[in-house]
Amino acid sequence: MLANYHTHTYRCNHAKGEDREYVEAAIRAGIKVLGFSDHCPWIFDDGYVSSIRMLPQSVDDYFDSIQKLKQEYSNDITIYIGFEAEYIPELIDAQTDLLKDYPIDYMILGQHFNSREPSRGAGAPTEDEAILKKYVDLIIEAMETGKYQYVAHPDMMNYVGPTETYEYHMQRLCRYLKEKNVPVEINMLGVMEKRHYTSERFLSIAQKIGNSAIIGVDAHLPECLENMEMQRKCRALAKRYNLPLIDFLPNLEATN
Repeated sequence: MLANYHTHTYRCNHAKGEDREYVEAAIRAGIKVLGFSDHCPWIFDDGYVSSIRMLPQSVDDYFDSIQKLKQEYSNDITIYIGFEAEYIPELIDAQTDLLKDYPIDYMILGQHFNSREPSRGAGAPTEDEAILKKYVDLIIEAMETGKYQYVAHPDMMNYVGPTETYEYHMQRLCRYLKEKNVPVEINMLGVMEKRHYTSERFLSIAQKIGNSAIIGVDAHLPECLENMEMQRKCRALAKRYNLPLIDFLPNLEATN
């Protein structure tokens, strides 16, 4: 891999390792571009505090740390700083206001929830077509805002109802992403831990539509960036389903 844009930090409370360890692991692995995209904080209207994402008061430390590493390792690797975030329309204004003064390089969309946390997660099995439809609708609405470079684990929705229903809505999503020249992510963490994503049924739909793909390590440990066996498995999936792999996000590289 030449680039990875899906990297977390300990601030999300379910990743481990120091920021520097991720950078040095990426350099050892031959990665040329490393994007930090930790789970973005939310300002919940009822005072709820998330235990699975960065807290608002950690944002200063996040930017201070990664900005220093950018400078220190500038001769060895290009580092970007961003966030992975859901799109929750009723809370987006507060999140935007929180982050407006920070030099964010990019954001990726990771739709773990269809509404405010801690409601039912997208990974929970469901036969309800309305939940699947809302998931796809929200991703499309989010990408229309222009805030997000690509969709992390677009197949996270764990729909276990009729196959034709899944195919109908996921074809909608894949067609939209192809039209916008946005790659589908082959999520290495999902492959490594044998989660329900990265889903071969989803990749077969992407193959029919003619999507491109990008590998996202979804690194929650520094050593994940050096896992060459899992990288090979991800590349093999792309080859099996004839999905052209892109190394770099062109829109991001053009603006930085």
